[in-house]
Amino acid sequence: MYDRASVMIAKIIFSLAASIIKFIIFYLFFLNAYAETVNKKYEPEEKGILALIYHRFEENKYPSTNIRIDAFEKQINTIINNKLKFLNPKNFGYEFSRVSKEKKILITIDDAFSSFYLNAWPILKKNKIPFILFVSTETVGKKGYMSWSEIIGISKEDFVFIGNHSHSHEYLTKYKFDDFKKDIDQSIKIFETKINYNPIFFSYPFGEYSLEQKKYISDKFEFAFGQHSGVIDLNKDKYELPRFPINEKYGDLERFKFLINLLPIQYKGLIPDDKLLFDYNNPPSMIIEFFEDQENINLINCFSNEGGDWKNSELKYFDNKIEVVFSEKFLPRRGRINCSMKDNYGWRWFGTQFTLN
Repeated sequence: MYDRASVMIAKIIFSLAASIIKFIIFYLFFLNAYAETVNKKYEPEEKGILALIYHRFEENKYPSTNIRIDAFEKQINTIINNKLKFLNPKNFGYEFSRVSKEKKILITIDDAFSSFYLNAWPILKKNKIPFILFVSTETVGKKGYMSWSEIIGISKEDFVFIGNHSHSHEYLTKYKFDDFKKDIDQSIKIFETKINYNPIFFSYPFGEYSLEQKKYISDKFEFAFGQHSGVIDLNKDKYELPRFPINEKYGDLERFKFLINLLPIQYKGLIPDDKLLFDYNNPPSMIIEFFEDQENINLINCFSNEGGDWKNSELKYFDNKIEVVFSEKFLPRRGRINCSMKDNYGWRWFGTQFTLN
């Protein structure tokens, strides 16, 4: 009887202890999530992280995604000559979580085309310039794309990080959610098989995603990048990180010099949360909420491609918010809004992208 009682008491104690541990874990998780929301604040000295996105190199028949290699070399030299520092992706989490009083440049390459490996990789390797290479697992080894041996080979350098770019690189917002999950899970399984881990970085194909998809990505990765322009600061959503696309059309040196010196437009929140549009919510009701102590909100101007043409957007200023009023629907396939302002620190920039389903 004594032994049975002892066992029962022990079970009750262990059960109670397990419940307490679960409660503590839940409380700490809730406290951390709450702190992430509450502790956001305006940081006027924040200079941010400016991410650049490249695709093809010296594939001149694709001007919308290509950069000529001589232009690429000039851009790299411009960053160096402006005394800006390249950010090693291994330090991204640390740099993202603090006030960046010194501008950092993050190089990202999407799709792992062979032209990157043949033309840009030798330059980056020679100068040990850090970057993230985002790979779609389905195309690896196919004509025009890098092989796994090439990807694994470059990843051995401590300034090279591999990122996940989905499996199929399709328009994933067209997928049913179960099919989207299968695509992402398949890419993760292939990465774990080929390189023994799933990357912590993800980039959305074409910069497109729904809120439901973003939440799934947040369970699988630590950071996710889009293809909307802007400067990363510690208040940005780490699963909607902006990047400036560089190509032949938007890669001239004067524009490049301008954008690498841009500063972030910080904000507290952005409505709507879901960047996927349908007929019933196109155009969207968009509100940008800023911090109460944030200055010069009235200097912000925005422009968008509503109706298919770029034009100044109507802005309504109230309290610490700006309502962006769209007069026309966005046309397929993407709606873009860019906002800029100039203050005593320099030019600032913020952008977002909607996807039409």
